[in-house]
Amino acid sequence: MTKLSVNINKIATLRNARGGRYPDVLKAAIDCQRFGAEGITVHPRPDERHIRYADVLDIAPLISTEFNIEGYPNASFMDLVLRVKPHQVTLVPDPPEALTSNAGWDTLANAGLLSEVLAEFKRHGIRTSLFTGTEARMIEGARAVGADRVEFYTEPYADLYPENKEAAVRPFVDAAKVASDLGLGINAGHDLSLHNLRYLVQCIPAILEVSIGHALISDALYFGLENTIQRYRRELQ
Repeated sequence: MTKLSVNINKIATLRNARGGRYPDVLKAAIDCQRFGAEGITVHPRPDERHIRYADVLDIAPLISTEFNIEGYPNASFMDLVLRVKPHQVTLVPDPPEALTSNAGWDTLANAGLLSEVLAEFKRHGIRTSLFTGTEARMIEGARAVGADRVEFYTEPYADLYPENKEAAVRPFVDAAKVASDLGLGINAGHDLSLHNLRYLVQCIPAILEVSIGHALISDALYFGLENTIQRYRRELQ
């Protein structure tokens, strides 16, 4: 079954809106695992507008499942990841001012940077994943620079899904075949929800892990966190 990693950034966003410690992101990480999540994802950004670097250090010892740290590989991010040594690091091409991730890597134009960074993480035993689109040459580029996995940027799928789900998923099915043939593991994330998740994993059973934050935390406002995590897990079955 595809694993569910819960991105808890939005909980930190809510905390930061008022300051203080509430809601408690450490408790959220513990509870998500207790309620059935098979991983915790965080994406610390340089401005610390949601998850802070200190949060990452505090959360790491609490993870009993899998810890996935996402981010752009600047010097401070590299230092943080090498200090924590999570199970997985997912590199995204976000500039510091980006509101959210909105594209995959150009793995060809950034081959030098990515090769160096991935080699450093792998020397420390950290599984590596690159955020990519569905272009075959970019997936091939991910393999060439030494990534263990790719994480498909699924906003285009989510946008087209209500209109034509077959057309929405087709590029991702083709991309998954390319990745699998190259020996790359497949993750997926961005704008996945209770409405579109089941169809994606039915069409692409090779997806190992989905990382979901915004929709899941939003749903938890209505359904409660435990119930929401169980709902997402049922979609993955």
